[in-house]
Amino acid sequence: MEHEIWLTALFNDHLAGLGNTFLQLVKMPAQDRPWANFVTIEILVVLLLMVLAAVVRSSLSVEKPGGGQHVVELLMEFLDAQAMDNIAHHHKKYLPYFGAIFLFILVCNLIGLIPGMESPTMFPPVPAGCALATFAYYNLQGLREHGVFKYALTFLGPMPAAAPLMLPIEIISHLARPLSLTIRLFANMFAGEQVTLVFLGMVPLAIPAVFMGLHFFVGFIQAYVFTLLAMIYVGGAVSHEH
Repeated sequence: MEHEIWLTALFNDHLAGLGNTFLQLVKMPAQDRPWANFVTIEILVVLLLMVLAAVVRSSLSVEKPGGGQHVVELLMEFLDAQAMDNIAHHHKKYLPYFGAIFLFILVCNLIGLIPGMESPTMFPPVPAGCALATFAYYNLQGLREHGVFKYALTFLGPMPAAAPLMLPIEIISHLARPLSLTIRLFANMFAGEQVTLVFLGMVPLAIPAVFMGLHFFVGFIQAYVFTLLAMIYVGGAVSHEH
């Protein structure tokens, strides 16, 4: 059994019944302590993002924008530029998803730097959930943009003669995307978390601080790479060039 952080202990002490209700919904047996660390931290991350969104929204101003508004605008301009480069065609309507997945993964990656917390992305179910959500999202957008028949044709390649060869290749390629997204995010965050924990226990504080800075950098890069790949997948799904 994994080490139970203080937040998970609170959930298991006071909300075990609710946790078992969710387990039963997915046909899993009830447990004495049903809440896992990565689940409770995910809930905390979502609540933090909701509070952040409410605070920034309430303070929006054209004449006197605050610091939080500047940060959010800078982030959205960055994501907007990346989406325009990779999608171009009506890219702005996809920005809400890209912004949500980027912020969620970023905060999940970095929350492990807080004492007593863990990065939920170092547990496979969390990256897998993000990857499956992205897989479903870009395919739904492709279907919405082209319709079922035309979107299915994109799996056959540009030349009819190569269709029998291209179809299995395309299917395998698409099915491999959630796996590659999951492994990339999980492996990097797990390795970064373990390295930081090892050095925190072995050497003076100044040296672990360097690795904590590296962990911050890796966390940001992994959130960016995941979001960038999501943009590329959406761009390929909605493209009319072929």
